[in-house]
Amino acid sequence: MAPKKAEEAPKRVLLGRPGNNVKMGIVGLPNVGKSSMFNIMSKLSVAAENFPFCTIDPNVARVPVPDKRFKELCTMYKPSSEVPAMLTITDIAGLVKGAAEGAGLGNAFLSHIRAVDGIFHVCRAFEDKDVTHVEESVDPVRDLEIIHSELRKKDMEQCQTFITNNKNLYEKKVGGKEKQFEYETIQKALKVLSEDGKDIRAVEWEAKEIEILNTMQFLTAKPMIYLVNISKKAFIAKGNKWLPKIDEFVKARDCGDLVLPFSVTFEQECMDAELANGPKGKQEFMKTAGARTMIPKIIKSGYEALNLIHYFTAGKDEVRAWSIKVGTLAPKAAGIIHTDFEKGFISADVMQFDTLVELKTEAAVKAAGKLQMKGRQYEVQDGDIMHFKFNN
Repeated sequence: MAPKKAEEAPKRVLLGRPGNNVKMGIVGLPNVGKSSMFNIMSKLSVAAENFPFCTIDPNVARVPVPDKRFKELCTMYKPSSEVPAMLTITDIAGLVKGAAEGAGLGNAFLSHIRAVDGIFHVCRAFEDKDVTHVEESVDPVRDLEIIHSELRKKDMEQCQTFITNNKNLYEKKVGGKEKQFEYETIQKALKVLSEDGKDIRAVEWEAKEIEILNTMQFLTAKPMIYLVNISKKAFIAKGNKWLPKIDEFVKARDCGDLVLPFSVTFEQECMDAELANGPKGKQEFMKTAGARTMIPKIIKSGYEALNLIHYFTAGKDEVRAWSIKVGTLAPKAAGIIHTDFEKGFISADVMQFDTLVELKTEAAVKAAGKLQMKGRQYEVQDGDIMHFKFNN
């Protein structure tokens, strides 16, 4: 009697678009430091004037994801080409109260948020009489609620439109069980948003429900990281009166979101020191200030919020990090390099990064029996060093 096939693990379904071509958007009220933050992260020069709606068209940049493993592989192989993992970021113009009803340039900006996959939510927790505030006073918790309210309103509007357009079909049971389930899932989403007052991502959804929600690209389904812009003095002192209140607000939302305090002023001075005197200038500035830049942590946190990891290919010609979603199987990971690799996938030779560092060379890893051959069901792990075998 032939042995039974091992049961495949249930497919992991995540909120958000599939694939690795995903990006983070920088969102917040006007004049909270969004464009300045984008400028520093990308080292691009975009407008950052002191008035609302300075940024009208989204600005996009790709920034390298900090990874010591990548640097170590480059040192080891000394390749002709070095290609790190990249995070795509988009600077989106400031939202204002009433954006969901079209206030300011609201509808256009909300569509820009829909086009990204995760949100860096920048809020202002510093006083500066020279930088106007669209709400005329500094209160980051109020500002956070304004943004959340606008995102939730837009999602409710989308649910209501879907329900109105499909009500007759649902009542007549047109489309079978799948269409019925789709309609009921959107009804459930509307209840979560309106009656429960929660974001889509705050709820545990079934895999089938997530597949439906992902077709809607809800704004409140997107992962969010809160970037709290404080003064240089408060950043160095590691204290600000608003931070405990912001933490309390974020925890109450029950989404498990990250809060990262930073200072645009500090980061700008840190970057200026590097531009003037190179990496040593930057290190000296941070040492003198007694604080370190938050940019690497912010970029890495955004990358992780998008459920991205990366594997490496390494050789004398090139060391490269290839971004994939958590849970990606070996053939699909191979297809990131070239579609032919996925179509003709045979197997993957996999080295663990720590093993290669310990044994120094690929030959030594192989001789020690630690080069692993993986098949089609192998779930690629962050930091794997891979070589694919495929049929042409």
